[in-house]
Amino acid sequence: MKKLFGKLQYNSPVTLNFAFVSLIVLLLGEMTGNISTNLLFSVYSSSWMDPLTYFRVLSHSLGHADWNHYANNMLLFLVLGPTLEEKYKSKPLLIMIIVTTLVSGLFYIILYPSNVLLGASGIVFMMIVLSSIGGMKEGKIPLTLILVLIIYVGGEFISIGLQDGIARGVHILGGICGVGFGLIPKRG
Repeated sequence: MKKLFGKLQYNSPVTLNFAFVSLIVLLLGEMTGNISTNLLFSVYSSSWMDPLTYFRVLSHSLGHADWNHYANNMLLFLVLGPTLEEKYKSKPLLIMIIVTTLVSGLFYIILYPSNVLLGASGIVFMMIVLSSIGGMKEGKIPLTLILVLIIYVGGEFISIGLQDGIARGVHILGGICGVGFGLIPKRG
């Protein structure tokens, strides 16, 4: 057993920590009948005098409605995260995740005050687009980026207005964040 665990590598700390904390939040939600998820890990319009409002704006991406919601987000998150973390490094990726979470949380509170937002899909969309921009060289636009924007973000625009409980605007915002982060010159 020690031999097996000795071969494991914690290769992407931001990605893995996010996935594990999200799993703990999901399990806590299951144990509390989603009271903890609704109180701490979902963002919705509430008084700015309530300190939990500020916490929820940053914590909502850790909350998920159920196992399927978590698994769908984490599948892509765990596939894309290590590559992005290797390319951009841990701290910049963490900053990108925090900024995307903050932007999507504030967007949702302001434009959809009667709705509740939770989950990492905005971050996942940011990662999808950011991964596609990764192939950009000498100012040329990668065809993969164009196709990703058409398929993923375009699909979200087409689906706006569907009453399926999916936060299309947050997906689009995540994609916009991904483009913005990808166009910032990489230092180093």
